[in-house]
Amino acid sequence: MKGLKGVIGRVRGWRRGWHERSKLQRIDLYTRVTLCSIIWLFAVSWGLLPLGETLGRGAVAIALGGAFLAANVVQSVLSSRNLTPAFEDYRGTAPFPARRLRLPAVLQVVMTGLLVALAGVGGVKDEGLVLLLLDLPVAFAVPYVLLVPVRRFLLHAAAFSVAGVALLAAVGVPGGQLFGAFVSLAVVTLLVLVSGRPSAWSLSVMWQAEEARDMQARLAVAEERLRFGRDMHDVLGRNLSVIALKSELAVELAQRGNPAAVDQMVEVQRIARASQQEVRDVVRGYREADLPTELMGARGVLEAAGISVSVEGADGPAGIGAPAAVQAALGWVVRETATNVLRHGDPRHCRIRLARTRDAVVLEVENDGAGPVGSPGGPDSGAGEGDGSDGGGGAGLRGLRERLGALGGTLSAGGAGDDLFRVTATVPLTDPRTRPGGRGASSPAPSRAAASLSSSASSASSDPAASSDPASASAPPEER
Repeated sequence: MKGLKGVIGRVRGWRRGWHERSKLQRIDLYTRVTLCSIIWLFAVSWGLLPLGETLGRGAVAIALGGAFLAANVVQSVLSSRNLTPAFEDYRGTAPFPARRLRLPAVLQVVMTGLLVALAGVGGVKDEGLVLLLLDLPVAFAVPYVLLVPVRRFLLHAAAFSVAGVALLAAVGVPGGQLFGAFVSLAVVTLLVLVSGRPSAWSLSVMWQAEEARDMQARLAVAEERLRFGRDMHDVLGRNLSVIALKSELAVELAQRGNPAAVDQMVEVQRIARASQQEVRDVVRGYREADLPTELMGARGVLEAAGISVSVEGADGPAGIGAPAAVQAALGWVVRETATNVLRHGDPRHCRIRLARTRDAVVLEVENDGAGPVGSPGGPDSGAGEGDGSDGGGGAGLRGLRERLGALGGTLSAGGAGDDLFRVTATVPLTDPRTRPGGRGASSPAPSRAAASLSSSASSASSDPAASSDPASASAPPEER
């Protein structure tokens, strides 16, 4: 019973591992397993069945057949182990160690000598000899065809075929069988060539396309960072230049004892406070995000990463007809969820849907390829939760909840079925602070904050020491 449970557990583990792979990783694994299967299929069919003839042809024939079988099994094991490094060498990701071909090359020579000896003592004849010749070069040739150019492979295969046929002729194999032996070696050479090289070439092209898609996604993110950097430069560049000039002027005036230096420093203080507020607006997102722009940007970034995107309801009352504050909040949700789609899982399709109910706007962002629940980057892994944990309106699901909570909205995120992940944001169309029993009516915190800010501003204007610290006077209460 325990053994059966263990087998079932291993099967489930294999199935889970298969589903956790991307489409390209599945194709890669399938191709490598197929080539390994070809090696072992030849070994247990054409390399094994003809050896049954040796059982009735003396002890020497049996010994030679057993030695050939053992060498064939060892060669197949080595070939299966060398297949993955050969693929990596073909793709150019890692060189193939030349020492790993030494033992297979020796075994190939040994197997050829054993087969020629079997033919010489009459251990195999006619069809059996042809089948063994079909199997003879397969195990060595499958990884080798990926390591050398096609022309060199064909030249080496032709030399091996000529040498093999010459050795068979030397031990007395008839002319008709020699011709069949040469044809068999030529056929198996072409079979290995058309099986191995096109498969490796197709995988290499697909991996290059995947790397190009990842590069496009990274470039899209870098472009967004450059845009943010330009915004910061536009906000700070001019003001910092003015501050520097006015500070130099104030120093000159102070050195001359001119009281106008005080006026210049007051102006520097005013510009610094304004700059601080503008930077806070950019970083904390107090500048409203434009929902149509964010939807267009999310579509462009995701499609550049090879993900198909469908947007529903953006042109209706739930999109352009929603209030500006609601559009701004939902724009941030679109931006953050698009980033999470790129960072987590292996999505192929993303659906963005806007709908308007009687008193709220609902935004749903759903993508596939989320992986199993609880896996890293999967639905329950908490990805993105910590990105906005600074208490401000930063990025991440936690920051989005805080941003929507200020408008009385909610955000839910989690698995929505097999391999799906869904983020749902709901924002009411009316300000919760204006509704009876709303957050603004039940909590005196905003009024206390406003009073605190007013008292801070008045004390700053009356106290020169306090006025000289723009950060403490202009920062909101929750940041002090």
